[in-house]
Amino acid sequence: MKVTSARFNPKTIIVTGGAGFIGSNLIRMLIKDSSIKVVNVDKLTYAGSIESLKDISTFDNYYFEKVDICDKDCMMNIFEQYKPNAILNLAAESHVDRSIDSPSQFVQTNILGTFNLLEVTRNYIFKNQLQFSDFRFLHVSTDEVYGSLGPKGLFFEKTPYSPNSPYSSSKASSDHLVNAWFHTYGLPTLITNCSNNYGPYQFPEKLIPLNLFNAIHDKPIQIYGKGENIRDWLYVEDHCLGIKRVLEEGIPGESYNIGGNNEKTNLEIIKFVCSILDELHPRKDGRLHEKAITFVQDRPGHDLRYAIDASKIQSDLGWKPMETLESGIRKTVKWYLENQNWVETVLANKPHDQRIGLGTRGSSK
Repeated sequence: MKVTSARFNPKTIIVTGGAGFIGSNLIRMLIKDSSIKVVNVDKLTYAGSIESLKDISTFDNYYFEKVDICDKDCMMNIFEQYKPNAILNLAAESHVDRSIDSPSQFVQTNILGTFNLLEVTRNYIFKNQLQFSDFRFLHVSTDEVYGSLGPKGLFFEKTPYSPNSPYSSSKASSDHLVNAWFHTYGLPTLITNCSNNYGPYQFPEKLIPLNLFNAIHDKPIQIYGKGENIRDWLYVEDHCLGIKRVLEEGIPGESYNIGGNNEKTNLEIIKFVCSILDELHPRKDGRLHEKAITFVQDRPGHDLRYAIDASKIQSDLGWKPMETLESGIRKTVKWYLENQNWVETVLANKPHDQRIGLGTRGSSK
């Protein structure tokens, strides 16, 4: 049965992690509505770049604050200054490989940072005597909290959590905190759990942008194991539309899975990327890009398969992805080919091509 509620109309939105991959795409979408003020709060760690929002930086309804979400005093000041009625929490350490090497950063940002935002939000609402119905706290999470699937089946919103990496464990912990603040304090929270995003402005360390960068520069294209790990692929702009729909029409206390219904192995994805590059950016030596694929040692605890059932957001809120995998991948390849200056800028003084995620047993660095 479809559950409905009054449409929520945000006036001022704080987007944490707004200089990152998904955050920058989301802000670019939100800012088109001139009646909404958008406040970008970002610490600007290695994967966050203000360059990703250079084209909208002078908009009258856009504001940027370089702040760590773990800094309670600064976050309280931002709330009091801008008087938001919604917060979209996308601030997170998100690379599984990095979580294997440096788990403490993931605990700090993903768990303690989320706790801090929940408390700042709760105190702000009480201090200003706001109605809970006039505010939304939307927490953006991942399908990785559910763990690994076998060859069949899908992740549903009620699937028990079973995270296997430091990253997914930290996100699962933050999801539980958000749920607890709804049930304990009545905070009007929402959670979205998305599948693997791809598209413009993704830092070149994830599968698609990293290997696009390598292929364009005639470097080896590296895939973990045998490339058999399966993911559901979601174009980032479709994900952002889903977040916006949940913010405006979602039921507080509910979770919504956002997926692309595009299950492919890592090897299939990279071969498809290579085929488009053969058409748009052929190698000078005449070889097919696919011939540069090499297989490297797998990372520890690499989940075999993720797949999302997104029927709830489709039936309850009327969202569905606009891009097919073919159209989304083609758009992504063309964007990176046309925006090599952005890639070079974000990579300046930010190492990206060293092998990470092998882990060190007994180390807690």
